[in-house]
Order: sequence, then structure tokens, then C-alpha cells
Amino acid sequence: MRKRTIPLIAIVVVAAGGIWLNNSSLLSSRPAGTPAVLAHRGLAQDFDRKDLGSDTCTAERMLPPRHPFLENTIPSMEAAFALGADALELDVHPTTDGKFAVFHDWTLDCRTEGKGETRAHAMSELRTLDVGYGYTADGGKTFPFRGKGIGMMPSLDEVLQRFPNRRFNINIKSNDPGEGEALAAWLATLVPAERASLTVYGGDRPVAAVKAALPDMHTLSRASLTRCILRYAALGWSGYVPEACRRDTLLIPINVARWLWGWPDRFLDRMDSVDTRIYLLGPYAGSGFSQGLDDPELIDQLPDGYSGGISTDALDLVMPVIKRRFGPSA
Repeated sequence: MRKRTIPLIAIVVVAAGGIWLNNSSLLSSRPAGTPAVLAHRGLAQDFDRKDLGSDTCTAERMLPPRHPFLENTIPSMEAAFALGADALELDVHPTTDGKFAVFHDWTLDCRTEGKGETRAHAMSELRTLDVGYGYTADGGKTFPFRGKGIGMMPSLDEVLQRFPNRRFNINIKSNDPGEGEALAAWLATLVPAERASLTVYGGDRPVAAVKAALPDMHTLSRASLTRCILRYAALGWSGYVPEACRRDTLLIPINVARWLWGWPDRFLDRMDSVDTRIYLLGPYAGSGFSQGLDDPELIDQLPDGYSGGISTDALDLVMPVIKRRFGPSA
């Protein structure tokens, strides 16, 4: 019995050692780098996140402003790139005149003086609204951005014309496959090199429609992320990257990433090899969604020389820490 047990233990030890070595950053030749930073909605106003619901009007819960910019506007995007963002997230809605409005909310009532669903209006009408109308940090006593956001809701084509060759994550706000088909038709008018800098993410059904129409698009949905993570958990120890993880974009909570096979460098090498982009989020607490990597203290939890991506809602707070931690070129 003992003679049979020793070889079995030896096999297990050797196999475990082989798996560990195959997933160790010791085998990576990846040079130390700096994080690629994805600014969520550009440079946006912060808000009280306690007890948020899907229909919460966040403009009514604005915190005292740290800067003069409004999310999803051209000036906000310019400021985010100037601060050092490598990519921006923006939100889109189809309009009645065949455009895609860049605006976060499903309805106009919270942030603007307009009424009704955003998608029920023409882009020509949406351009006349004040996107700073509803912001207040004192329960409605004052509205510091009212009158300052008139005409600042852009269309998607305006954004891409203003920032050619920049990287954007385009968030579809519905779960309507028809919206995905319409966006795919619009994206199909771009040359492949222009599409290569874009990711489409959002509801499972519209994202699947985009991927079906344009297999070369980087996409992300809850369903695609779940498929990738589960299959990589089962097979990634071998170094194999499942098809579900290829040519994609992954948003991964920082406390989940550390459990991925090969984290950090071998994992990033593997995802680079299949043209998949990685952005870290804040910690996942077991329900709802993770926020961006917004707490500057979390930047110090990144691996030394980390060259994957991070997503943040607080670019103005985290960029100084990134530059201190990773160098002035960050």
C-alpha cells in the first residue's frame, strides 16, 4: 500500500508544480508597463451611491463638484483624454431620425428639462436640451450646471469624428436586439481599422446581434463575460483560452482577477494573444454590479508593472495616484 501511495503523491506534486509553473508570471516576458485607463462617461460628476436603484436620478444626488464637466459631452471627453485616459465609455440611445444620441439616462426627465424616453425624440430635438439642467448637490436649492449644458448632447458620429482613432466602449442601454442590429448597421459603414478601436457592450440580446452581424467587433455582455470566466476557470490552467474569451473585452472586479489562472502577466499575455482587452473594476461584493476602480487606495493594490486596463468613474482622483505609482508617463 505504501509503495503505491508514494508514486501517486509524487505524480500529484509534479502535476501541481507543472500547473503552477505554467501559470506563473516567471514564464512571462511581459515588460513592466502602466495601466490603460478607461474613463467611465468621460469626466463625470460624482453622486451619492447609497441605495441606488435602476431608476434613481443620480443628478439629484450629485456631490459637491470637483470639476466643471458634465458626463457624455465633448468637453468632458476632451478633459478626460487630457488627464491621461486611454479610452472612454459612453452611452447611446437610438433616435427617431436614425442617429445615436450619447446620453446615459433612459428618460430625459432627470438631467434635462425634456420629458419622456430619450429614444422617442429626434437628435435634432435632443441637441436643444440642457444636459446640466437637473444637477443639484443640495436637494434642489441650487442647480450649478443649469443653463451650462445647452446643446451639449452629442451624437455618436459626432464623437467619433471629433476623436478619430481613439478607443471607446459603446454602452447599449436596452436589451432590444433591434437596437443591436441598427448599431451594427451603422458600425458596418466604418472601415475595419475604425471598428478595431471600439467595443460594444450592454444587454445580452443587442450585443449578440452586433457580434452576429460583425464578428470582428469587440463586445461584452453579462452572458459573454460569464461564459468566458467559467470556461477559463475550467481550462485556463493549461494555458488554453476558450473561444468564448477571444476578441472580446472583459470588465473584471479586482478581487476576482487574482483568482484567474496566470494572473497577472500570464493571463494578460494569453488575452493579448487572442485580441481581448482587460479592464479591472472595483471589488465585487456578491450582488449588483461593481463600480469602477474609484478609490485611489485601490491603485496601490495593482500588481507592480501592471499593464492591463482599469475602468474608473473618478479619473481626476485616480490619475495622480497612477502617475505616482507607475511613473509620470502613465
